[in-house]
Amino acid sequence: MWWRRSLPAVVALLGVTGLGLITVGLTADPERPPAPSVDAPSRTRPAPDLAPLPHAAPVRVRIPAIDVRAEIVPVGADAAGVLEVPPLDKPTLAGWYRHGVSPGETGNAVLVGHVDSPAGPAVFFDLGRLRAGQEIQVTRADARVATFTVDNVQAYPKDRFPSGLVYGSADVAGLRLITCGGRFDDATGNYVDNIVVFATRTA
Repeated sequence: MWWRRSLPAVVALLGVTGLGLITVGLTADPERPPAPSVDAPSRTRPAPDLAPLPHAAPVRVRIPAIDVRAEIVPVGADAAGVLEVPPLDKPTLAGWYRHGVSPGETGNAVLVGHVDSPAGPAVFFDLGRLRAGQEIQVTRADARVATFTVDNVQAYPKDRFPSGLVYGSADVAGLRLITCGGRFDDATGNYVDNIVVFATRTA
């Protein structure tokens, strides 16, 4: 079963397959998602008295800077180790990797979402516009809101997905948002990169 594999093996497969975030049936000249800036990465320092939250599923994500307000559904991985995403016919939903930590716990919580769909831009289309210092708010099932501050946004070729940075251990509450981006390959029907937002809980 997929969860019996080592984490690097699973994540490597996720990167190669583009996390399942594909584009199908778009118009001949669709709008392309924005690319991350080339600003140097920063690192947010969490408040020293900020205790980790207990486990609770996230239910909504809000990103004011790019006007995202989305419901969150839990996702896992299929038998081949490919990360699941919300259905393509529901492109406004974000997915939370339920076998990892929840937002606000110590460690890196992971949210994924489509960049676009046959209907046009999807929930994480504008992730590349985010900049260090901007906030992400995640509402949890226990009614608590975990606020994260963006450290940086990076684009990675799918065959060099940064598994350790996304899924690796951490001593603070981190958040990773993932979608597709970069050049669109008409031959495969996929974007060639993954866009990853790195954020740290600050409130």
